[in-house]
Amino acid sequence: MSDNNSSFPLVPNDTMVLFADLETGIIENAGTNDLGHLRRSVSALAKLASIFEMPVVVTASPGEGLKLMAELTTELGETTQYLRGTADAFDDPATRDAILKIGRKSLLIAGVATEIIVQHSALSAVKRGFQVQVVVDACAGISSRTEDAAFQRMTQAGVVMTSMVSIVGQLAGNFTDPHSGDATQVLYSLFG
Repeated sequence: MSDNNSSFPLVPNDTMVLFADLETGIIENAGTNDLGHLRRSVSALAKLASIFEMPVVVTASPGEGLKLMAELTTELGETTQYLRGTADAFDDPATRDAILKIGRKSLLIAGVATEIIVQHSALSAVKRGFQVQVVVDACAGISSRTEDAAFQRMTQAGVVMTSMVSIVGQLAGNFTDPHSGDATQVLYSLFG
């Protein structure tokens, strides 16, 4: 792994996506991202994963009344949800094994709350040699103050903060690629 994660290219056939705690009953409590924007960004990231055949792992908090957000089930269809009782996806054996089994080195992370599951999973992934990008508009935190602290800590550890616009630009950057047009349409869906 490079010492400077910001220089690595996003290559679809070596990238996977971790969706974490994107459940109704949790996402509504987020204070740093408009719920409509969060939903559009998560949906767009799931669409890109499908278009570019990037594997996904969905991890969720167990709890009464919690349900995976509809945008994920719409875009991903039936997918395994790894329920965990930990603040870090890598501390849960089933979730960790699912991520490691995929065998890709680039990891995109989206989730709520940025200060908890996103931060701890990103830091653990970096320690395990992943090139990690946190998709900030597909995340939400508890407060801007605590989320900013989490962003700073992750950045200092080598995690790259990115956005859906940047992800689409990286993946659709080669306009001769047959998937480029589909990716560009995903970009337009963000402005709904």
